[in-house]
Amino acid sequence: MDDLRHGLHQDAEDVSASYDPRKKQMRVEIWSDIACPWCYVGKARFEKALAAFPHRDAVEVVHRSFELDPDRPKGDTAAVIPMLAQKYGMTEAQAKDAERRLGDNAAAEGLAYRTEGRDHGNTFDMHRLLHFAAERGGRERQDELIGLLYRANFAEERSVFDDTERLVALAADAGLDPEAARAVLDDPTAYADAVRADEREAAELGANGVPFFVLDRKYGVSGAQPAEVFTQALEQAWGARPPLTVIGADGPESADGPESDGAACGPDGCEIPRA
Repeated sequence: MDDLRHGLHQDAEDVSASYDPRKKQMRVEIWSDIACPWCYVGKARFEKALAAFPHRDAVEVVHRSFELDPDRPKGDTAAVIPMLAQKYGMTEAQAKDAERRLGDNAAAEGLAYRTEGRDHGNTFDMHRLLHFAAERGGRERQDELIGLLYRANFAEERSVFDDTERLVALAADAGLDPEAARAVLDDPTAYADAVRADEREAAELGANGVPFFVLDRKYGVSGAQPAEVFTQALEQAWGARPPLTVIGADGPESADGPESDGAACGPDGCEIPRA
């Protein structure tokens, strides 16, 4: 399958203390940036595929950090249209056309998208806040927050860049303690190492652009692929899970007679020790 990359660090060290294999059987990690319009669209397409996946309740989704412009100083914001024109060597009219086409892609996924009047800036604080959300509220709060950040950046008028009060309000909307969120934003070292660790890992995995999806550390999907590609990836990753090897299920009895160490209970009752 051309859309999938194989062998992506299957034995990577981390995969975060919150992962409980007894509850979740497959993990999808998504490297993305709040400033990335294709990450906004790609998240919606992935979620469409996940919603129709029969084993969706067994899938844990983890959002990882990636900055498209990590060297941009905090507080340095610029209008998107002139930035695109300068970066890609196009006229502002061409940049506006490109934004309109992105808006069409977003609309096709049911997403609001402002094609003019947006700005662009440093996203490091947002990534730190997303790590805080995962630690304090779990993956559901993290997912809620990243959705609110995307919508605020791409669909709402007020900027999310260099605006602590705006980010605190979004954290509160995601169900997080606003004062704890403010404390994180006021401390530039809070969760900074976690963001940098995600970015280093992205480089190790060969991700030089986002969105980048990694399924069970075995398969990778690059870009905002159609929902059908994500469906295929989920099915292939689920089918590739190794079967569980049960040790001692049919083990021999000990020299002293039938062993009770391997006894178990099932829907029909419990094993009864023999004399």
